[in-house]
Amino acid sequence: MSVTGAATGRTAQVVRRVGHGISRSIDTLGRQVVFLVGGLFSTVRAARHYPRETLRVVSEIGLGTGVLAMVGGSVAIMGFLTLFAGATVAVQGFTSLGNIGVEALTGFLSAYVNVRVVAPVTAGVGLAATIGAGTTAQLGAMRISEEIDALEVMAIKSVPYLVGTRILAGLIAVVPLYSLSVLASFLSSRIATVVVLGQSSGVYDHYFATFLRPTDVLWSFGQAITMAVVVMTVHSYYGYTATGGPSGVGVATGRAVRMSLIAVVTVTLLISLVLYGSSRQLHLAG
Repeated sequence: MSVTGAATGRTAQVVRRVGHGISRSIDTLGRQVVFLVGGLFSTVRAARHYPRETLRVVSEIGLGTGVLAMVGGSVAIMGFLTLFAGATVAVQGFTSLGNIGVEALTGFLSAYVNVRVVAPVTAGVGLAATIGAGTTAQLGAMRISEEIDALEVMAIKSVPYLVGTRILAGLIAVVPLYSLSVLASFLSSRIATVVVLGQSSGVYDHYFATFLRPTDVLWSFGQAITMAVVVMTVHSYYGYTATGGPSGVGVATGRAVRMSLIAVVTVTLLISLVLYGSSRQLHLAG
């Protein structure tokens, strides 16, 4: 009986631990959803009452501050990321297609793969690594130094002022940033194929223009905007709720980057399934 009782007690403890873990996970998810909804609604108040702060954050997102500004900020980082990603698509595509004798279709790969997968995912990673991480660090430092509490004492609603302005700034800045990213991926693919690999420019341009669909480009921008909202909200949440002093800010930044990277690939997967998952044909033009 004692052995049976001990086994039953251990089983009960395991069940309790699992139950507490599930309960904490659900509670954390609920807080994140509430914060997400509140942050999105706070953008209206931010646009109405804090336009100057929003413009300051837009400038900070685009050009960066401190050491980041010396290399051109998010503009340079996202541009270089997509530049090399587009060149990689061209090199790999030219080699792989050349194995079956259709390397002329490298322009097709650039038009399809860059717009649908490479540029959005690379830009999302760039957003998380630069804009998102900086947002978490800033808000986390303000939280542990009690600056957010000071805003509340001065009757300034901290969520619209700190979170709403950053989400709104991310929405404003992502369009030109992503435009640069898409152009960089197109340009690098063409240079790698035509200049480096020696394909005829006329052949490349023909297949690129044939397979590039304007609707794909528009949906790609919609995907980038969705990523910007998700990334800014996730990083704002972890920064706004940071605890534990300076080390806690570092932990919050790491968790935020991890979660935002997961969110980026998840958004890409879901949007790809919605837009292209049921497609059974290849549109040549129009």
